[in-house]
Amino acid sequence: MQRGRTGRSLGERAASSGVPAAGEDWDAPFPQATASAAPPSPPPDVRDLPPPPPVVRRADGRGRHCWVHDPPGAPGVWPGLLVEWRQTDDGWHGRVAFTVAGPAGSVLMEAWLPAAALEQR
Repeated sequence: MQRGRTGRSLGERAASSGVPAAGEDWDAPFPQATASAAPPSPPPDVRDLPPPPPVVRRADGRGRHCWVHDPPGAPGVWPGLLVEWRQTDDGWHGRVAFTVAGPAGSVLMEAWLPAAALEQR
């Protein structure tokens, strides 16, 4: 590790990753991740779903500008772009790309948020 740096070096992190180094046995199996929950159920057939709510929806399928209200970890109202809708047991959710103010400037985020958190712009 070099002076002035904290934490493990890139070489130390690579060695502990489980990925074989050049010249090592690449056919060895990777360490298996432990499953903490059952795999998610397959999504329902889209033809069986009712249409998404009318807010911020475009008939041509392109993204639509919207306001994002109080996303997790960033309270306030932020400009966003609605990319798509999906319906879950909790209701409709929109996949939104939006920016929030971070300590070093704007940060681009993407999240599935409930329809109630989105407002047509």
